[in-house]
Formats: sequence, C-alpha cells, structure tokens
Amino acid sequence: MPNDCITYQNSGYFSDLIIDYLNQKPSLQSLYNRFPTLENFEEQIEEKQNQYNDSNRTILVAVLKQQYQNVVPSELSKKNIELLLNSNTFTVTTGHQLNLFTGPLYFLYKIISTINLTKKLKATYPNSNFVPVYWMATEDHDFEEINYFTFKGKKFRWNKESTGPVGRLSTKGLEEVFEIFAKEIGNSNNANSIKKLFQESYLKHHTLADATRFLANALFGESGLVIIDGDHHDLKKLFIPYVKKELLNQNSSTLVSETITKLKDYTIQVNPRPINLFYIKENFRERILLEDDIFKVNNTKIQFSETEILYELEKYPENFSPNVILRPLYQEVILPNLCYIGGGGEIAYWLELKSLFDTSKITFPILLLRNSALLVTEKQEKKADKLSLSWKDLFSKQSDLVNEKTKQISAFPIDFTIQKEQLKNQFSYLQAIARQTDQSFIGAVKAQKAKQIKGLENLEKRLLKAQKRKHAEALGRITDLQNELFPNQSLQERTVNFSEFYLENGENLMNNLFSELKPLDKAFNIIIL
Repeated sequence: MPNDCITYQNSGYFSDLIIDYLNQKPSLQSLYNRFPTLENFEEQIEEKQNQYNDSNRTILVAVLKQQYQNVVPSELSKKNIELLLNSNTFTVTTGHQLNLFTGPLYFLYKIISTINLTKKLKATYPNSNFVPVYWMATEDHDFEEINYFTFKGKKFRWNKESTGPVGRLSTKGLEEVFEIFAKEIGNSNNANSIKKLFQESYLKHHTLADATRFLANALFGESGLVIIDGDHHDLKKLFIPYVKKELLNQNSSTLVSETITKLKDYTIQVNPRPINLFYIKENFRERILLEDDIFKVNNTKIQFSETEILYELEKYPENFSPNVILRPLYQEVILPNLCYIGGGGEIAYWLELKSLFDTSKITFPILLLRNSALLVTEKQEKKADKLSLSWKDLFSKQSDLVNEKTKQISAFPIDFTIQKEQLKNQFSYLQAIARQTDQSFIGAVKAQKAKQIKGLENLEKRLLKAQKRKHAEALGRITDLQNELFPNQSLQERTVNFSEFYLENGENLMNNLFSELKPLDKAFNIIIL
C-alpha cells in the first residue's frame, strides 16, 4: 500500500504565502506573534494572561449560558464554560460559516483540530485550563456560500431569499431539503441517525444560528466544545471602544494597507475598507460609509452625524458588525484566546492584521493551519496499491499523473532527452564553424537547431499521445481512482459532506478523525476507513 507522506508544502494545494509561513520564512516573521510549536504556548499563555481583561470573563460566561438555554450541553462543555471564569483558563478557537449541515468535511477537521490541541496543551501545561471554542460566523450575509451541501456528487440546496445576517435567518423551508435528502440516503441505521440529526437541528429550531449551535453541540459536545455567537448586545458592548476608534480615526485601513505592501509578492486575501464596519438589522447588513462628515449606511437612507452614530453605538452596539478585518480583533477582545485555527485563506488574512492588534494593545494569537485529511476506503487503498500509485501520484495534477504513468507503463522510453542532447552537440560543432564565417551563417545554424529541437519535441508529444491511446484502459482506472478521491480535481475536504462517510462508517468516522488528526503536525492525514 502507498506509505509516503504528503506535507502541506508539497501537496500542491496551498498558496505561496502559506508555504512560506509554514517554512518560517524570515521576511514573514514580523507578521505573526509566535509560530505554532508546543513550546511557544508557554510565553503565549503568559502574555495573554497579562493582557486579557479578566472582568470580561463574567460577561462572557453569562452570555454563553444564555446562548445555551435551548441546547443541552454535555457535562464537559458545562464545566468548560464555568472554567472560563478562572484567570488560568484560556481558549483555542476556530471559526466557520453556518454552512448547511456542516457543508464540506473541513468543518469537522477545524473543530477536531481545536479540541485535540486543547488536550495536548492540558497535558503539557497542567496548571492551566484550555477550552475549545467554535465561533459561529452568524453575522455573515453571503448566503449563497452556505445554503447547500454535497452528498455523493449531488448538491442539496436551500432555496431561500436572504439579505441580512445569516444567523438570524428563519429555518423555514428546510423541510423540503430534508425530504429530498432523506430519500437519497436510505433507511440503514446510520442513515436514520443522519436524518434524525438533520431533523433535530434544522426542523426543531427557528433560526440558522440556533440550528447550527445544536448541530455542533450534537457532534462535539461530548468533547467539551463551547459554541459562541458574537451577535450579542453584551459582547458587542465590550467592543465599543474599538468600534468608536474605527469610526473616528479609521486607522485599521492604514495599518493593514501598510502590511499589504510587505506582502506585495503574494496574492492578497482581503483588502481593507476606509471603515471596516457594517450596520446590521434583521433584514440587511450594509457597509458604513463616511461622506462629508456624515456616516451613511450603504444602499439605505439611514445616516448619522458623528454625535448620533456614537449615541447609537453606546445604546445599540449590536447594530455594529465588524467585517473580515475587524472580526478577528473582536474575537480576541472577548476571548482569553491563545490560538486561532483556520484554513489557508484564513491564516493568509490574519497575517495582514498584526500591526492592528499591536496598536490596539491586544495579544495577537498563535496562527495554526487546521488539519487536512484524505479519507480513503480499504477498497480504494487496495486499488492504489494494485495500480502502483503513491500518495504523491494521487495528489499530483491529473495531466501530470497521466503523463508520468504513461511513461512508466510504456514498453520503451517516451523521452527524447538523449536525442536532443546529441543534436545540441552536433550543432555545437556547426556553431564553431559558423563563428569563423559571416553573421548570416550563424543565424542559419541557430534557426536550424531550433527547428530540429522543436521537431523532436513534437515527435515526443505525438508518441506520448499515441501511448495514451494504447494504454487508455489502464490510465482510465488510474484517473477514475483519483477522481473518486479528489472530486472535480480538488480536495475532497472542500466538497464532500461528512454524511457520505458517516453513512458507511457511523461513529467510527468520528473516532478515526479524533485519533488521526494531530494539530501541530504539518502533513496531510491519509485516513483509511
């Protein structure tokens, strides 16, 4: 069976910025606080303990208890919530959108990475407590990104109009999605468990936030996960000073823009707005603009003078929603947090924010790339072995894989490198003669050399193409397996819903994930189910 290891850096699925971050490239070190190693958490704990306002803990715990009123937390989750009152308790946090029925697999990987890291930290630093937190992105308004999930190649979509914060959205209409999905998955014991989970989450709760909280608690409550919704008056009240500074000074735009200039060699994940805040109500979430000393809410007739908007902020802080630039700061003000666990795109935009945190005098968290995994059945593993495929082969681009395997299968070499070198040597002799004559003959030799090299390259391509036709059946088996493991030639974890694997494996799926995902490792997990 394949036994090679695929690091994140050589997987082909991460940006140059993330690869350089993982490699701790010196030019990036000013953009983060501490690299995610177990030893570095000792200083992170001390710094956060000194910086965090412990008076926030009482408010945090009170809000969490209120948000759990319609959910039955596990004993461990209840204990973790109470522990947050203590000054030696810290969080490890991940965040995610409210994707329908968890969306793609990496929702699970994020949260399991978070839970597993808290266990590792407790074993290493027993005098402190560590609570895994899932921050629900309830204030997002990109409904089209979250209103579906994919099961066995089929999309199950929730067709509904939505313009405001998705967490406040009514779950009405999900009965239809359930009916279609229920018919698709059958009536096995595992299928019935999946159906029950969907029903209890979405058909018995009135808002998407409540449904997602129930779902995450059902999946991870026994492991002590604490789920928080930042869309709350009392939590927003703690953030008022930072919102006020943003409204009056707009310094986040300047600070982040300066950092972006340091990242000029990379693709920029997010760009700041002049004011990085939204104004939200039940049915809209719109940007706040400043025009001629008047604060205007985009696409509405709502506007405020400076005095009026500051009064609004003091009285109704829940109406102010941080965008992607300020949301991380909001999270770190509220939570006694040590580490944020996210995907490559998330870590990329966090790397733009350290100067904003420094200016705000808030400890910048350790940034940890979440675990990634490829789930493989025993049948698929045996097939890979039979086809002499390594994991490196399967992670490669399909065109490269097909070309490489065609060359391996072929009974003779499909590589004219030797012939091209011989040709170059022959032309070296002609070029030596040409240098003793006039310029026109030198040009003729060069042109002929290029023509013949090109001719050999074309013959090489035609031979490769012919061999692909000859070995089409064997190559088809190879590409079929890769397509199974990498749907649409992308990572499985970015497409497939957990229910597809739960249907066949039940609780063994979760047990395997908890056992195999090691958050401080930097390699893809190949998990055989």
